[in-house]
Amino acid sequence: MAEESKEKLNIKLHVYDEDIMTVLHNRQDEEYYRAAAKLVSERYGAYAQVYKGRKSDHTIALMTLIEIALRYERERVKNDTVPYDNILSQLTSEIEDALKKK
Repeated sequence: MAEESKEKLNIKLHVYDEDIMTVLHNRQDEEYYRAAAKLVSERYGAYAQVYKGRKSDHTIALMTLIEIALRYERERVKNDTVPYDNILSQLTSEIEDALKKK
């Protein structure tokens, strides 16, 4: 248990205009949490600069989340290996069949 707690830590993140205390995360993920907080702060700040006073804070937060989720979805599709795996399986099968015929 003590060994496990050494691998986990609480971190304090500054996101836009608020400090958020996270709860026990893997030590190796700290840099990702900090980068994520920075990205959220930057994108929220950009939307707030344009829409503050015209849209609610909640709507600005949702706009920020949608933009970041859109980025994630684009990357997820770019990194989808299923089509390549299917082609490789088909080619492997064809090669094995051709070798059996010899």
